[in-house]
Amino acid sequence: MTGGGSSFVGNCASAPRVNRRRFVQSAVALGAATALPFSPRVIVPARAQGGTTVTFWTTFVDPDLSILKKIVETFNGQTQGFQVELTQIPPAQVTDVTKLMTAVRGGTGPDVYHLDRFIVAQRAADGVLQDLTEYMGGEDLLGNYLPFARAEATFQGKPYALPFDTDARALYYNKGMLTDAGVDLAAFDPAKGPLVWDNVKEIAAKLNKKGPDGNYTQMGIVPWIPEGWHYTYGFSWGASFFDQSKCEVTPDDPKMVAASQWVQDFCKDFGVQQVSAFGSPVLQNGFPPPQHPFALGRQAMFITGDWWINNLRLYAPKMDYGITFIPAPKQGDAPSTWAGGWSVVMPQGAKQPKEAFEFMKWIAGEPGQRLYVADSAHLPTWKSLLPDASLFDPRHKFFSDQLLPIAKNRPPLPVGAKYWDELTTAWQAIYLAQQAPADALKTVKDRVQPQLQRFCPITIAS
Repeated sequence: MTGGGSSFVGNCASAPRVNRRRFVQSAVALGAATALPFSPRVIVPARAQGGTTVTFWTTFVDPDLSILKKIVETFNGQTQGFQVELTQIPPAQVTDVTKLMTAVRGGTGPDVYHLDRFIVAQRAADGVLQDLTEYMGGEDLLGNYLPFARAEATFQGKPYALPFDTDARALYYNKGMLTDAGVDLAAFDPAKGPLVWDNVKEIAAKLNKKGPDGNYTQMGIVPWIPEGWHYTYGFSWGASFFDQSKCEVTPDDPKMVAASQWVQDFCKDFGVQQVSAFGSPVLQNGFPPPQHPFALGRQAMFITGDWWINNLRLYAPKMDYGITFIPAPKQGDAPSTWAGGWSVVMPQGAKQPKEAFEFMKWIAGEPGQRLYVADSAHLPTWKSLLPDASLFDPRHKFFSDQLLPIAKNRPPLPVGAKYWDELTTAWQAIYLAQQAPADALKTVKDRVQPQLQRFCPITIAS
């Protein structure tokens, strides 16, 4: 499948019917009944005269949280009859909706929720989300979005989300650090195509420095932070993650095994524990971008998304850095990247569904996306905004130019959250050299495929 041109139609005649009972069962299965209390933080209080308030929950942190605050305030300044209250809930793993499910079951859930788009299908299958069909009134609203984002927003052919933003990934590099180490920056020119992974490893070795305790004080690259995910390397090596004809997840694709072996070998060669000690803090939920070793000038290269343009503008304004393609396995290979992004959804039990959908249409439509893209250095999913050059500086345009020609996306499956979590568990075992890549990835398939099987056949059309 391809990223920008794929769409998803689930032929789920054998799938269980989504209903309130199924939602409650799913909540219990996820441990919602025993979830610990949490403290939401109101960012934009509602001041509606008639008392009609749409509650909007997000896990965003700054700088994007501040941008979101401005957008909600803009909406509240022009809307009539209701106001939106923006509330931040504590950041968690993107697949964790335990807080949401606990609140919904207790009757205190939000009207609108920020949900990572690739897990919309699974949360819809769990019965957590409301079908938006009735609120669209026959309008082909999803036709305004990029095809892959539109696909990720549906389940069983029905809309359960409105796409908010999207992104793409690339290799950032600190020009000063590399030059000081005697590295020729000409190799990083995107016009020459992607670097080769083995060359990146050689360059990284020139930058690595250790302190008296044997731990790294500076590194060329940590291959798995912050966006060096399983999908990043799999797509770089040309792996597939879903076989539509067999209705099978394919984490054990030989190309994925090869990609994983490269990462494990890298970590072994530079010291698994030392690499982990340097990189692991970044994986903490809510880790502050200003403390990232790249922003601090202690890491010369990293793979991340377009949103880091804004982070570096804020937190390392004097850094001279460049952006190029994600490396490839061998010289002459085509460049790769992948796109993700967020959506807005209406959870079950929304108290103000009509007003909630009006807000969803605005923030995920042209007005809201235009504001967010301009301020945050993310990419729009609203198709008509993508050609608007005024929204993108030259660095940002590098990402927008990749979006449709080469970007791939995670398969929009009703086990998307489960698949991600199992891949992530295996990925950690791989880069920590705790398990052979082939064995770890086979375990992923063994755990995910039985849950996918009840939804088969699944059609993902391009």
